[in-house]
Amino acid sequence: MPTQPTATLALSDGTVVSGRAIGHRGTTRGELCFNTSMTGYQEILTDPSYYGQLVMMTYPHIGNYGTTPAENESHVPKAAGLIVRSCTDTPSGPPRREALHDYLAKHGVVGITDIDTRALVRQIRTNGVLNAVIDSSGADAGTLVARARNCPDMAGRAYAHKVTTQYAYTYNRDNGPTVVVVDYGAKRSLLDAFAQRGCTVHVVPAATPLDKLRSYAPDALFLSNGPGDPRAMPEAVEHARACLNANLPVLGICLGHQLMALAQGMQVYKMRVGHRGANHPVKNLTTGRVEITTQNHGFAVDAASIPDQGAIVTHRNLNDDTIEGLRYPQHKAFSLQYHPEASPGPHDSDYLFDSFLEMIPNHAPALRTARHGLAVAG
Repeated sequence: MPTQPTATLALSDGTVVSGRAIGHRGTTRGELCFNTSMTGYQEILTDPSYYGQLVMMTYPHIGNYGTTPAENESHVPKAAGLIVRSCTDTPSGPPRREALHDYLAKHGVVGITDIDTRALVRQIRTNGVLNAVIDSSGADAGTLVARARNCPDMAGRAYAHKVTTQYAYTYNRDNGPTVVVVDYGAKRSLLDAFAQRGCTVHVVPAATPLDKLRSYAPDALFLSNGPGDPRAMPEAVEHARACLNANLPVLGICLGHQLMALAQGMQVYKMRVGHRGANHPVKNLTTGRVEITTQNHGFAVDAASIPDQGAIVTHRNLNDDTIEGLRYPQHKAFSLQYHPEASPGPHDSDYLFDSFLEMIPNHAPALRTARHGLAVAG
């Protein structure tokens, strides 16, 4: 990689650090969050749930194995910027893999390296998430701090319309159940999880009304992950309520999980730091099994708001006891705060896709491949 200019990272609390620019030269801003995954930086960058956020990787060496189109979770990066301790100039691995620096530059992503990410992570863990600016255009520190302070907070921001598909499309056609995916920012790996199980997968824009969903003759509905504050999405909450009342199996993941909870009268709150990484321990309260999970969320369901009859907690985070899964006994539905498809991360929770498909009448016997049980039927 050729010699790169100096870059500056400015936080809304006035912190300013200097490093080396990577990727596109320019300025970008957003909520600064950190991810503890050791690998999977390309999947993280292209995860639509990171829209509007600057991603800081805690693992010190990033870019070691380069990039390849096969590891994209969406067509282009959705993260607003990248912050790393050390970016590898020349990747190892198979030939024709593109260097991370070149990948970022090609897609217009501003990044910074050669800074003390460990210190910044400790600062965020102590004080909570902050907004920040990455700049490689030479702007002065005072201007950058002011831009960071003027950056819109993630709370109150509805971003799903920025990343949802603009047109309905069929991702996979097969002889198995038909699953309609409501796309709030769905990762490709989620679609693959259904395709690998022989499902016909139709992906529709987030605002698609229920009668249009029914026109696909679905066997089940899936409410995807996505960015932003679910509390700022009243239409999506009403849509989730309609889906729950449609007498079809429904699974919601991440943002979809939060929308389903809101639709059932629960509350969602902004977390001080959030969960982002591929090493979060979650306990399945039905089986007692502990799973290592992949997570990416800054909002969570308030446990105190869960009604006595409307939902049952099925999973909890063993780090902070937050809600990770809910079952809705009055509906054919359950939801998960984390990502059972991983990518990046372990596949301990992959069985939950089978548990979901087993809820479909006449398909359960053929699809009963899970080794770990979860009572999901209403």
